Amino acid sequence: MILRHTFTPHNNTRLAHLCGPSDQHLRTIENGLQVKIAHRHEQFKIDGVKAKAHQALDVLQALYEMADDPIIEDAVQLLLAGDKDMLQADPDAPSLHTRRGSLRARTPNQAIYLDNIAQHDITLGIGPAGTGKTYLAVACAVDALEKSAVQRIVLTRPAVEAGERLGFLPGDLTQKVDPYLRPLYDALYDLMGYEKVQKAFERNVLEIAPLAFMRGRTLNNAFVILDEAQNTTPEQMKMFLTRIGFGAKAVITGDVSQIDLPKGTASGLIDAERVLRRVRGIAISHFGSQDVVRHPLVARIIDAYDAQVRA
Repeated sequence: MILRHTFTPHNNTRLAHLCGPSDQHLRTIENGLQVKIAHRHEQFKIDGVKAKAHQALDVLQALYEMADDPIIEDAVQLLLAGDKDMLQADPDAPSLHTRRGSLRARTPNQAIYLDNIAQHDITLGIGPAGTGKTYLAVACAVDALEKSAVQRIVLTRPAVEAGERLGFLPGDLTQKVDPYLRPLYDALYDLMGYEKVQKAFERNVLEIAPLAFMRGRTLNNAFVILDEAQNTTPEQMKMFLTRIGFGAKAVITGDVSQIDLPKGTASGLIDAERVLRRVRGIAISHFGSQDVVRHPLVARIIDAYDAQVRA
């Protein structure tokens, strides 16, 4: 079946955002729905099985409605999965300014999380994978640096899941720890761009280091993020928390369902949640499967595992 559609009124900016760089969004729709999409200016032709062709047209129309700003690839994937609710950002929610345009919370818990980061010196973000804990924290840090609210960004995580034992890995220290810090690099490249990240490293306004490197330091006027905090010990967590200096903001993220510490070793994140619950100036945000902003299947996987634990 062939569907034809014309987007009116003609708007070159919206059409460019709809199609994506080098028609990337159109190729994503084609691959996801097994259709072919051709277009000339505002006129689109979709060739495919009837149901898939109509679904592709629905996705294109939804994308066109949100095409005032550049559209991220995640939005296309969510629409293909039929999850439109995740794309309804609150227009009144505060926005974070990054290379990817203005970012806003997609769920109520994300909105609370961003508000907690803005209002508190230390924020704990606890929840399953895919809920945006780390990505939003890095976006807040990039936004704060762009606004000169902080002088530098420091990102850290336990270098190895259990005990930071790096000796068996090949290479020098940088080569040993880089694989464990890669998710932080990925978020920075996405939010700042590769060249800007490299320049920030050269100017020492950006630092990524394993948690062990934080010992003995005082971090003033910095935005500090501790990722994968469920794999810290209580002693490591206390060490990190006491590094915070004047003009600093810290965000601690982790998933207590994925603790990789040796059996019998307490998690510093769980301990910190208990100890710091009533400490003034510290906020704790919790996420659930309803906050997952990856493929909707991830939320169903989380719910299935949670149900097995409760059974």
